[in-house]
Amino acid sequence: MEHFLGFAIPGIPYGCTYAIVAVGLVLTYQATGVFNFAYGAQAYLSAYVFTRLVQDEHLPVWLSFVLSVVVLGPAVGLAFDYFLFRKIATTNTTAKLVTGISLFVGIPAMLAVLFGSANQYNSPSILFNPGVVYFRLAGTPVNGIAITAVLTTVVILLALGLLLRFTNLGLQMRGSVESRRLIELDGVNAGRVVGVAWAISGFLAGLAGVLLAPNYGQLQFSDYAALMVAAFAAAAWAVLRSLALAALVGILMGVMTTTLQGYLPVDSVWSAALFTSLPFIVLMAALLFVPGLRRLDRTSDPMASVDPPTPPSVTSLRAPQMDRVIRILWYVLLVGFVVSMLTWLPTTWENVFSAGLVYSALFLSITLITGLGGQLSLAQATLAGVGAFTAAQLASHFGTNFLVGGAIGAVVAAGVAVILALASVRLRGLGLCLLTIAAALFFDNSVFPQSLSSAQGQSISVRPSWVGLGVSNPNGHAFFVLAMVVLLACIVVVNLVRRGTIGRYLGAIRGSETGAAGLGINLTWQHVVIFALSGLVAGIGGTLSSIQQQQVSPELFNYQLSLVFVVVVVTTGAATVEGAVQAGFGFVVLQQLLTYVPARFGGNSLVVVFFAFGALTYAAHPEGILEYQKRRWTLRFERLIFHTDPASGGRIPGVSAGPTGGVTPVAPVEPAVGDYG
Repeated sequence: MEHFLGFAIPGIPYGCTYAIVAVGLVLTYQATGVFNFAYGAQAYLSAYVFTRLVQDEHLPVWLSFVLSVVVLGPAVGLAFDYFLFRKIATTNTTAKLVTGISLFVGIPAMLAVLFGSANQYNSPSILFNPGVVYFRLAGTPVNGIAITAVLTTVVILLALGLLLRFTNLGLQMRGSVESRRLIELDGVNAGRVVGVAWAISGFLAGLAGVLLAPNYGQLQFSDYAALMVAAFAAAAWAVLRSLALAALVGILMGVMTTTLQGYLPVDSVWSAALFTSLPFIVLMAALLFVPGLRRLDRTSDPMASVDPPTPPSVTSLRAPQMDRVIRILWYVLLVGFVVSMLTWLPTTWENVFSAGLVYSALFLSITLITGLGGQLSLAQATLAGVGAFTAAQLASHFGTNFLVGGAIGAVVAAGVAVILALASVRLRGLGLCLLTIAAALFFDNSVFPQSLSSAQGQSISVRPSWVGLGVSNPNGHAFFVLAMVVLLACIVVVNLVRRGTIGRYLGAIRGSETGAAGLGINLTWQHVVIFALSGLVAGIGGTLSSIQQQQVSPELFNYQLSLVFVVVVVTTGAATVEGAVQAGFGFVVLQQLLTYVPARFGGNSLVVVFFAFGALTYAAHPEGILEYQKRRWTLRFERLIFHTDPASGGRIPGVSAGPTGGVTPVAPVEPAVGDYG
């Protein structure tokens, strides 16, 4: 018993930090209907500012705490509400998730741009001295960090419980999640109520951030990402409803973590994998076995029908004359690009554009799952890694050609996607996002490291002999040809799916799952099929990426890249093939251009910030900000050049629409995924 307590007691302070974040997530969701994916980034922001003020600006701890937690935390929460989430419809779960993900990847990148990449160390405790042991509990020393975390958590939970149960504001917070518009009809200022909830939530995020910081010698965002997963799991087991249950599960997870760390052998590979994967396993179990999570996205807002539909793609609105011009220009651009790549472009830019082809193919998997399937998956980089690691293992152990192994890896990635689809068959929106990010983190911490257990170092080098065909020759064009052929094949597959029966079924499901089921469409089968196709394309993209990088490494396919990929594609347009291609080329070209800029301006972090800001416009322009601008300027050029009337469906005034001179009805808008070009 003494050994157990010696291992369990040190986990309580960690569990208290998990509890505060989980409570903040539940509070935000209950009051606003938003599952704040950016909560970890908010915690990191306050911790970063707190540590910087103490260490670099030499401000007192109490003043730094006031500025970074009491002032900055609520201010950030209010800014999120006023400028972003308040403008998103209650029923638009995807927009809320995309906005949160954009903030999650954008805030740490913005800090790197503003303050550089220098690390912060030795964050102080806000109350008690972390270097002093104040007493012993069952033989376990209890220092200032533990006392601070426990006391703060108790005070916060009591205060929130009293606020929500015994005040009018608490009742109004709970009512606002059902329908802000209805409580306004009852004379309640819904904006004020939701704003208060966001301010409290921001304060809790900042508090959790500065409580966690002293536990680590170095302040790193990855620690706060791990904190978020544990908080996700605790909030999920509470079905995003019970603050007490979320806090209890958070504390138990902290205790379980240190207990496993104490009992399991340190030198065991699988015990290390179990230790790092515990939060992901707990989250996965909640998603699979807690029935209430399946109803999270079922709105009860009776006024949800007033929310506007998604705008159509530009390809469905272009006048025939403009469409012909654009197609001709597209073919000219394609020929010019191929000729340039094979003749005069320098090697540096040839490699950049080849990487653009690779990312375009990988991003097409997001077009399939999000544009066609209407679902948001946060494991696309993971599925790409499954394809790459499978090809590398087959080549390393069995001498299989890497391209053949890549084809097998794509099938394996499709199989993993099918497993995710079957596990999430009753989940949509938020539940699916949590499931896929849990799977991505599980692969990052357990599966991919096991694939390197027999390799030397932290990656598997892709040998030229594995690939053949001169593809790995840096002075040749074989890789460009290979990537170009694969990308064109993927584009053809995506367009065939869109125009075929699957695409039409998925379009009906996006419009109304109930109506589609009433027509006899098998929702489960369509869900599995689109996941499998998405995994197949992602696996192909992962194999190409590993050939282009000449290595297979977990860092190339981690969960953070999955989030960044979603942000990038959403910015350009997840609903179109050309959006995926533009995302692929824009992602690598911007990175290359920033190599000519002094490093103090942020480097690759600036790329993430750029796309994160673009993705923040998703609520206003769910078709993608680039797609919106394309539609806007295309219609302007049509009016200027062809004198078309947009209200007449793109016809030139005075020209008969048919052999009888009658007006031809405007063709119905096709599903959201448009033709390339």
